[in-house]
Amino acid sequence: MDVLLEASGWADVPLDQLAQEAMRATLTHLDVPMDDSAASLMACDDARIADLNETFRDKPTPTNVLSWPAQELATGTAGAVPRKPEVDFDGTIELGDIAIAHETCVKEAKTLEKPLNNHVTHLIVHGILHLLGYDHIEDTDAALMQRLEAEILEKLGLDDPYCI
Repeated sequence: MDVLLEASGWADVPLDQLAQEAMRATLTHLDVPMDDSAASLMACDDARIADLNETFRDKPTPTNVLSWPAQELATGTAGAVPRKPEVDFDGTIELGDIAIAHETCVKEAKTLEKPLNNHVTHLIVHGILHLLGYDHIEDTDAALMQRLEAEILEKLGLDDPYCI
């Protein structure tokens, strides 16, 4: 995963390490070849992600994470497991792009009383799952996605983010 640090607030977060660990754990869990897969993560601030959120979702507010899948993998059937990503002509699996907002992540981690690195790891896993066709609009899709997030985070030694 290529990581672009666009906001200085991320300087104290080991984002490269967290992103690689999250990607490896997610792809391994879903049996997607890690060595052939590519994605990018833009670490930005709330102002930048609010602009992106308005441009792509018509919501002019900051959010924690956004994602842009390179392939349409969702089946269109609620609760169904998405299709596996296809290999490109050059042998790679292009997954897509993720953006994550520093101020929102810090605020949420404090509210949740979780270490920032753990929360960021969760959001990267969440973003990668979106790249792989998972969503949480329908209840059955949300249940599937949350279960996968919990399983992946457990493999990383992190708590289930949905257990309160």
